Amino acid sequence: MSQLDRSKEVKKSFWSKERYFQILALIFVLALCFLLIMNRERVVELKGYGYLGVFLAALISSATIVVPAPGWMIVATLGSILNPVLVGVISGIGATIGEMAGYMLGYGGRIVTEKGAVYQRMAGWMRRWGSITIFVLALIPNPLFDAAGATAGLLRFPLWKFIIFGAAGRIPKHIFYAYTGAFGLEFFLP
Repeated sequence: MSQLDRSKEVKKSFWSKERYFQILALIFVLALCFLLIMNRERVVELKGYGYLGVFLAALISSATIVVPAPGWMIVATLGSILNPVLVGVISGIGATIGEMAGYMLGYGGRIVTEKGAVYQRMAGWMRRWGSITIFVLALIPNPLFDAAGATAGLLRFPLWKFIIFGAAGRIPKHIFYAYTGAFGLEFFLP
């Protein structure tokens, strides 16, 4: 295959249906973040639901597999009106339980990316450092945790370990988000 043919192949694969879907998903998430910021008074109404609202918001936003929902914005907003430590702990647990949707997708064998590069890399990480992989990917903000959850399920990584190490990574991150809302959100909002 000549160099010219390879460059055409690369261009075709970059602007695929998948790439358009990713761009649309990014636009959707950015629009949703903007709407949450502009309508933060409505998000504050979740205070009426208390910590149950925190748990449910985190659970629902983490259960989305295809399009990531900006749950961290809700955690930050609720952290500004409720106890940030409790908001972080409760939302971290809720988010971990929500991430079980990806785990169950993989466990059911319905993962369609088995031959993809992301899956192959994730499977290698899971086989070598399973618990550490789950912990680190839950701790740092990244879009790979859904793939990690699905891979963990497909590889039959123990569910109890997935929950414990996922929560151990999510809780500190969510406490950080809650404190960001408690102390820093007013600097970013009009």
